[in-house]
Amino acid sequence: MVGYTKDDVSTEERERQRALYGPFTDALRGLVDAGIRTEVDDDEVRAVQAEVEALTARLRARQIDGAYGVRMGAGGQGRAWGNAVVGLRNAVAPPLVVEQEGDSGRVWSDFHLGAAYEGPPTLVHGGVAALILDQVLGQAAGAGRRPGMTGTLTLVYRQGTPLGPLRAEAWIERSEGIKTWARGHILGPEGVTVEAEGVFILPRWARRALAEQDASDQQTPRYFE
Repeated sequence: MVGYTKDDVSTEERERQRALYGPFTDALRGLVDAGIRTEVDDDEVRAVQAEVEALTARLRARQIDGAYGVRMGAGGQGRAWGNAVVGLRNAVAPPLVVEQEGDSGRVWSDFHLGAAYEGPPTLVHGGVAALILDQVLGQAAGAGRRPGMTGTLTLVYRQGTPLGPLRAEAWIERSEGIKTWARGHILGPEGVTVEAEGVFILPRWARRALAEQDASDQQTPRYFE
C-alpha cells in the first residue's frame, strides 16, 4: 500500500506526539489567520517575515522525504496526520474531528472555518466545501467497512456557506460489489448549504485486508484519526 507506513508506535507514543504536534499546528493555523487579517505597519510585517523564514529554516533542518502519508501504529490505528481535512499536523486542515455511529456508515463533524477558507466575501470557497464533503463521504464509506477511493463526486450548492461554525454529515446509501454510494451535506445556521453524492471504489489492497479480517473476525482498522 503506497503511502501507508507501519511504524508500530505504542499508544503512549502516539498520545505523546498528539500532545506535542496538536498545539504546534494550532499555532501555525493562528499564524495564517493573523497573516491574513493583520494591519500592523510595513516595518513590522518585514520583521515578522524574517522571523518566520528563520523558523522555517530551523524546522527544515530535519524532516521526512515527501508527504506524511498514513502511519499505522501497533494497535492498527492509522494516523493520517498530513491529511488536508483531518490532519493533526496539517495547518491547512481546519481540522475536522469526524465522529461515527458504530459501523453503520453514518458520520458527522462540527467544525469552524475562518478567514483562510474564504471564497466570495464572508463565504466559504466552493472548492473547500467540496474538499470537506469528499473527506466525510469517504469516511462514511470507511465507517461502514467499505473504505474506498473517490470515483465520482457530485455537488449541489443550495446557498452560500458562511464562514464560522458549521456541521458536515454523511451516510452510506448502498453498496454493490466494490462500489459504495454515499451522500452528505454541509449545514450552516440557515440549513443545508451544499449537498454531495459520491461513489467510492474499494481498492485491491482493501479488498484483501477486509477478506483477511472477515476470516479472523477482527475489527476493521480506523484509517483516519
